[in-house]
Amino acid sequence: MKNLHHIVVILLLFLSSFIAAQEVFVSSISDYNKTIKTAKPGSVIVLKNGVWNDFKMNAFGDGIKGSPIIVKAETPGKVFITGNSTLNISGNYVIVSGLWFKDGNPSFKSVVQFRNDAKEYANNCRFTNSTISYYKVKEGIKDHWVDLWGKNNRVDHNNFTGKTSPGTTLVVWLKGAEHIENRHRIDHNIFGNRPELGTNGGETIRIGTSANSMKSSKTVVESNVFLNCDGEIEIVSNKSGDNIFRENLFLESKGTLTLRHGNNALVENNVFLGNGVSKTGGIRIINEGHIIRNNLLIGLAGDGYRGAIVVMNGVPNSPLNRYHQVKNVDIQNNTIINSGPISFGEGKDAEKTLAPINTNFSNNIIYNVNSANNIIFADDVRGISFHKNYIHTLPSIAKNGFIPTQIDWKEIGSFPIPTANNIALTSVFKNKKSPTKDITKKARTLYAAGAFNLDSKKLPKALTLRAGPGWTPNIIPPVQDAQVTVVKPGLETLRKAISSAVSGSTLYLQTGEYFLEKKIKITKDITIIGDKGGATIIAANKNIKKPIDYLFRVEENVTFKMSHVFIDGKNSNLKYAIVSPDKLQGASYNLFVDTVTFQNFKNKKGGSVFKAYNGTKADTLSFVNSRFENNYRGLNLSYDNKKMGMFNANFIIVKNSAFKNIEESAINYVRKIPNNMISGGDLLVENCVFYNVDNREKGKIIKADGIHRVKIVNSVFDNSYKIKTPIVLKGISQQISNCLINNSGYVKISQGARKSDLLYKSPKWEDKTLFIPSKESALLKEKNKKATIGLLQK
Repeated sequence: MKNLHHIVVILLLFLSSFIAAQEVFVSSISDYNKTIKTAKPGSVIVLKNGVWNDFKMNAFGDGIKGSPIIVKAETPGKVFITGNSTLNISGNYVIVSGLWFKDGNPSFKSVVQFRNDAKEYANNCRFTNSTISYYKVKEGIKDHWVDLWGKNNRVDHNNFTGKTSPGTTLVVWLKGAEHIENRHRIDHNIFGNRPELGTNGGETIRIGTSANSMKSSKTVVESNVFLNCDGEIEIVSNKSGDNIFRENLFLESKGTLTLRHGNNALVENNVFLGNGVSKTGGIRIINEGHIIRNNLLIGLAGDGYRGAIVVMNGVPNSPLNRYHQVKNVDIQNNTIINSGPISFGEGKDAEKTLAPINTNFSNNIIYNVNSANNIIFADDVRGISFHKNYIHTLPSIAKNGFIPTQIDWKEIGSFPIPTANNIALTSVFKNKKSPTKDITKKARTLYAAGAFNLDSKKLPKALTLRAGPGWTPNIIPPVQDAQVTVVKPGLETLRKAISSAVSGSTLYLQTGEYFLEKKIKITKDITIIGDKGGATIIAANKNIKKPIDYLFRVEENVTFKMSHVFIDGKNSNLKYAIVSPDKLQGASYNLFVDTVTFQNFKNKKGGSVFKAYNGTKADTLSFVNSRFENNYRGLNLSYDNKKMGMFNANFIIVKNSAFKNIEESAINYVRKIPNNMISGGDLLVENCVFYNVDNREKGKIIKADGIHRVKIVNSVFDNSYKIKTPIVLKGISQQISNCLINNSGYVKISQGARKSDLLYKSPKWEDKTLFIPSKESALLKEKNKKATIGLLQK
């Protein structure tokens, strides 16, 4: 009887647990809110398929290990959370699964956060098998898609694609003792398209903050895919201690895994594939105690702070938010192939004066078909020990600790693996931090330099992992309507308007002064139109604390249009008004300028009104009805003048414009080429005036050497009285016609270039400011007037 009683009790306990584990189906927000309040360990709440709009969803309760509270979609990917919605997960052992956040317009600062408020947070909870895509918050809100609080929480097998608003995609917080040594896991997620934000705060993952960076987090970031995560230079920003980054794939992402603050990070078995995309980088190192090993970096095109491996200089007595000196860092067994330079002491300047110390750089392989500038010593490297690094380069440019080596490769798929023939690579340096396994997790029985065992038969896990939800979201980027916005004058008002505008927008600027304290990066198609009846002035702020060198940068794949404004370089000792994308960015861009005055850009340390960086290519640069006055240089596209065949714009159009008081060339557009009959480059100068330009004996008003097609017509060159030869044209596709040259030397042609109807007479200006000719001017005499010469009068 007693045994029967025990059996009955056991059956009742089993039955009660079975009943508790029954799924509860809910079809409305009110049903859900009632059900979640009664959830117990083992409860499963199922959300009906369909659209859940304006849903402030709280998933909370006290589950237990092995018997969590689960909130899930009826069918994963078929429950759409839209509108002004958010998800708060709090309590213990709560799992939320299968949701798709899309078509949002929330007013909340978090899409998903692992807390309900400052006192109710999550421990041992999980957000999984879900998607957040193009979930755009209301204008003016700096949001995060996931905020991790508490301890032992997991974010896994999700897809986060299309965050366009300011704010980091996923943040781990350490504010408060309840969140330190949290041991969170962020794994098997896809972090998709994150377009360039143009300012700080565009990280994909940030772990900690500057203020809490000396605290231990112990977060693990593993087996994630970072695809086109271009928000800013820091794809992942480490700002706390004891974190692990392993087996992640960074694919065509314009930035680096940055150990920005905090100590003792482990970075291992990651793969970085740039595929030659500009700005793609690898690992940037600051602070101390880090281990960077067994990473594979291929085809990264970034340099400087975006190099393949960048070891930074530090700041003496650095505050938490600056740069602590690199100390006790170990960098071993990484393989870097056809990538940007590895830099030591990067960032050295008047502030960052502390070179790395007690740092080991050993057993790495550096292979590059371009042998120049693979290694940069930006500062004293006596604090770094270099041992047994193998570099594919010429012996004459090898450096201490780098052994020139011819490396024999095989391929698995399209990925290079060093073969067993490379017996030289087995001469290595080992210490306690040397990896016992290679990037594929195979034991290093025959220890060799680089990330792989020689003749490895496997690829790294990062190249074969399955990330993202168990269902495939069909993510379609939203088509945004262009905006028309009126912008008021003031400090930073223009920046804010550009930042919040969608691609294709037009900004109308009222009369007044628009002051900038930071540079503006044009990352989307934008049109700026000033007040046609007044004076719209754009300049750097007069009392700017940190000087800037340019006002606007036009990024890749962007068209920037500007008209009816004055761009003034008088403040901040500006070097440039507008610049191209950063160097070595191959994608084209366009710039159209109409009725704009550029004045007072007098910085003689390389300054110019417009600068094209080396390796960049505009499709069209157009300047019409504009004035360039009191500047050091005009348009400078000469930084590829030593690289065979390179030129910085397909088409340059300069019409009905005036260049006055320019110390060096008005236009410097050159290409190094053995024969300029080879196509490449097109310059049209029409109805322009050049007055007192590059007034030196060897000065050149227009430089176009090597450019395929040059046409200069109906223009005036005046008062550059020291010049002997203002223009040199070579080749049958270069010509000058119907122009007046006065007191500015003589045009020189060769190799079939053509000149016709050139007048060497005084223009006899009635107004030298507006360049209006007097009645006696040769410009107005009918016999010389085959076409209008000089500025068209409106």
